[in-house]
Amino acid sequence: MASRYELVDRSQLDWLILSRLGMIICAPLAAELIGSAFNIWYNLTQIQSLLTPAQNTVFVNTLLVYNVVFYPVALFIWVQLVLSLQRPLQQILHQQTLRAEHLMKARQLAINLPWWGMLMAGIGWLLCIPIFLLALNYAPGTLDQRVFLHLPISVIVAALIAVPQGFFILELFTQRLLYPLLFQEAHPAETPGAFPLSLRQRGLVWAISAGVCPIASLLLLSLTASSSATPDPWFTISVGVLGMVFGFSSAWMVGQLVVEPVEELQQAARMVASGNLNIHIKLLRADEFGPLIDDFNDMIEELRQKQRLQETFGRHVGQTAAQQILQRDPSLGGVEQELTILFADIRNFTARSAVSSPQQVVTMLNLFLTEMVKIVEQEHGGMVNKFLGDGFMALFGVGDDPHNHATKAVAAAQKMLASLQSINSDLAKQGQAPLAMGIGIHTGSVVLGSIGSPQRLEYTAIGDPVNVASRIESLTKELGKPLLLSAATYKQLPSTISTQELPPQQVKGQPHPIIVYCLKES
Repeated sequence: MASRYELVDRSQLDWLILSRLGMIICAPLAAELIGSAFNIWYNLTQIQSLLTPAQNTVFVNTLLVYNVVFYPVALFIWVQLVLSLQRPLQQILHQQTLRAEHLMKARQLAINLPWWGMLMAGIGWLLCIPIFLLALNYAPGTLDQRVFLHLPISVIVAALIAVPQGFFILELFTQRLLYPLLFQEAHPAETPGAFPLSLRQRGLVWAISAGVCPIASLLLLSLTASSSATPDPWFTISVGVLGMVFGFSSAWMVGQLVVEPVEELQQAARMVASGNLNIHIKLLRADEFGPLIDDFNDMIEELRQKQRLQETFGRHVGQTAAQQILQRDPSLGGVEQELTILFADIRNFTARSAVSSPQQVVTMLNLFLTEMVKIVEQEHGGMVNKFLGDGFMALFGVGDDPHNHATKAVAAAQKMLASLQSINSDLAKQGQAPLAMGIGIHTGSVVLGSIGSPQRLEYTAIGDPVNVASRIESLTKELGKPLLLSAATYKQLPSTISTQELPPQQVKGQPHPIIVYCLKES
């Protein structure tokens, strides 16, 4: 957050801080003024007629003294309390060193400010009752007993109007104006010594402000109606309307404090469901929403890391292999499964590399492997399992659709040979000699899984069929055929694929000659 203010003039930063603190100082005044207006109106219409001229003089003098003495003192304490945040805020925005304990105290105060405002306002209102009654009791003449009922009611109703509203206003202002500055690298909900209003408590306070206070005010007024010197139905109606207005305002503020994070979380959840992980909820809350938002952001970050891991992992081992590893237990071991194994190799690669620059060799290999991997994985559902310098090993039958893997392997091999013509055209444009390729295919049962050590694993296929497929690929050089397949693969091919049986071939590692097939030339 501080980086936003790096290019701002120092005096402008100080003005920014003072303006925010000034708004917080003045935030509860509107509710207090409305409560005071109601109190004065009540006194003029309900209490003044019950007092003698001498008692009324004492009442007015007490009111003046109370307002001149108590409220300036309370306002001074409130201003000093809020302005105590000025220095730590300046140090934060000026990027100066701020001691940890001072920063913690500033954060505690920011969260607890609504409670301090509520405490001071409540004391200010409730002290009126004993002070005014005591002053009137010592005034000349006999005090009308109805004053002991009307005066507390006037104060209590005014306090019920002003205090809860002031609390919600202060909470809204501190969250908007102070949290972004004080909690740049911290979570408000984790601040020790702070007492944020919980959701359950906020609902209770809202119910009191929006429902209990207006109803209680009307009930208190109804109790005094019969004893009122000058009953005024418009006064009761005004109290009811005022209660409804404050009820709506309380509901709006609670909505801002509760509905906003809910809507943010809903929108973020919809974005995640659509696959967008580039989101971060920036709301700072000290109540239950704080840990919920933090957990949600942590979850998104973990999903982003897993996505990056899977994308990077998939580029190294292939997307199909990555999915298989992530779905299965990545420990040592594997499962036996029938697969079709394809080995592909560039002919005379060593001799070609001897007369080509390293850059030419890399360019040629990337061009060749890019096209071949696309044919195997994207077009025929195979999995390129290993790159072997100038060739690769591919597996067919891995994944959710293990059927027809022999047919898919042969189809992929045919497409690879056809695509080699296009690659050679591109190489010719670069002044390079054309490529030749050999492909060997065999079908059999292998162990598919992770091998290696607990610290380093490789996902691959192990078994004699892998060796046989490699040997068949080597036979392509001797027999002069670009594509050879074993009898096991041949037996699984449909009749639409035309093949030709070749003489049995002796290969290394096999006790008996093996029968191989090539595709008939059209």
